[in-house]
Amino acid sequence: MLNNNNYIKNNINITSNIISTNKMKSNTSIIGFNKNKKVNQNKIEKIKKIMSFNNEELNVILYDLALTNDKRVFCQYYISLLKYKHNFIFSFFNNEDYNPKIIKMDLFFIGFASYFTVNALFFNDDTMHKIYVKKGKYDLETQIPIAIYSSLISIVFQTPLTLLGLSNDRIIGFKQNHSTQGIQRRSEELTTCLKLKFALYYIISYIFLLFFWYYITMFGVIYKNTQYHLLKDTLISFGVSLISPFCIYLLPGIFRIPSLSNKNRRRKCLYNFSKILQLI
Repeated sequence: MLNNNNYIKNNINITSNIISTNKMKSNTSIIGFNKNKKVNQNKIEKIKKIMSFNNEELNVILYDLALTNDKRVFCQYYISLLKYKHNFIFSFFNNEDYNPKIIKMDLFFIGFASYFTVNALFFNDDTMHKIYVKKGKYDLETQIPIAIYSSLISIVFQTPLTLLGLSNDRIIGFKQNHSTQGIQRRSEELTTCLKLKFALYYIISYIFLLFFWYYITMFGVIYKNTQYHLLKDTLISFGVSLISPFCIYLLPGIFRIPSLSNKNRRRKCLYNFSKILQLI
């Protein structure tokens, strides 16, 4: 919790300073008289970089803003979606957001545990009988629907944890409010809110993990001869969830890039449709 609290304070303090000094652009002549001109110039560059839209913000901004700010080609947009939508890439290789790294990694492993448990829930007498009849051979007709259902149920399990554990949207909302009025109060409220969210995340995630551990342990004791089948089914369904985004997130770019290719031709419907596809 200490690392996450420090993470929150650092991000909010940086954002507060950015918002407080945003008007420096119209007063750059004053900075020139400062003895530490080089240091201040570096700060200005850092402020400009942080205040500019990152990839996730570009993906959700309004159409008119996207026309002037989003210059990415199809591949750049596709990669940006994978960074935020693909569980493995998001958890271990995306350093552009405002989410605690440790929580993103924790969500990935909890996700695998939920897949393991949900797949175990589908093992019943009928499933055991089919395994016996097929002599342990993989039944594609039976297992593919189970893989799909387990993926959907696992998403339901993970949704409340994702909402509690990720702080990116809150910090971006704070960052985009350029008003300096009451900034100290707003930063304190945001810090308190994120601390509460993280505390609830840890409590609920521990409850989920205890349930997962208990159920899987009992399953392993009762159905000793099906542990291999459970592991195989879990790896298949989890693997499908990791492979499918590479295909799914090709679709939004097919509509988004043409909608922004010509400023003189308004293609707002195409743009909004691509944003809907991003939510899949």
